[in-house]
Amino acid sequence: MANEYLKKIRCFRILVMGRANASKTTILQRVYNSMDKPEIFDGKGNKVLLMASEVHIEAEYFQHGYHNIQHELVFQSNPGFVFHDSCGFEAGSTQQFDQMEHFVADHAVTTRVNEHIHAIWFCIPMTDSHRTVTAAEQKFFNECDTGHVPVIVLVTKVDALYLTAIRELLDVGLTIAEAKARATEKQGELLEKWLGHVKHELKMCKFPPKGYTSLQKMHQEDADCTPLMECTANVLNEEGLQRLLISTQQSSIGICVKYAVNK
Repeated sequence: MANEYLKKIRCFRILVMGRANASKTTILQRVYNSMDKPEIFDGKGNKVLLMASEVHIEAEYFQHGYHNIQHELVFQSNPGFVFHDSCGFEAGSTQQFDQMEHFVADHAVTTRVNEHIHAIWFCIPMTDSHRTVTAAEQKFFNECDTGHVPVIVLVTKVDALYLTAIRELLDVGLTIAEAKARATEKQGELLEKWLGHVKHELKMCKFPPKGYTSLQKMHQEDADCTPLMECTANVLNEEGLQRLLISTQQSSIGICVKYAVNK
């Protein structure tokens, strides 16, 4: 029965969440191995057409808050992935949170096989390392029961910690040359510190994440998305869904080989 169910699934569907400017668009481009912008479809497969005066919306869909969580974001280079974007609710908007919660509840248990969401990526940027876990994150992980849909925390914009590392090293008396020489090591220490803080805070929530991963150098076209794919595959509770994810992603041949060998 489970195998028949999995055979009917045509795409791997992911809800992407997080604050504005958390590198969501860039992450999707790396996963798709494409520099194109995603096409936007409504929930019935119809492409969302924008007025000429609004053409900038599609180009900057994630950055400026033109979000409809029901819309499907698809890169034509790989239609096997479908993404939904939930606008940030850091401002404490009850309406936005309720819309997101309703979407998650509906798409986690729907009997319509190809409308199921299979994973949630929750992005936390290190550009705000001093406020990694805000009231918005606390609210989501305490109040939003995602059921069998695993949530993975993506620590993004890790590269921002490099400048923080430089500043901290200069503050303790190092020269600029000495600070640059030790900055990468210090950046790693800062990432470990803040990732540990995020895990500590969220593990005390009612519905904690199932996994964590950090993403670096996402602005580079050859950025490595393997840790993200591996983390997502590892928290899926169906081997069939794991196979679907691994076969659909185009960012890492290595993970396909590794998964095939291990299985």
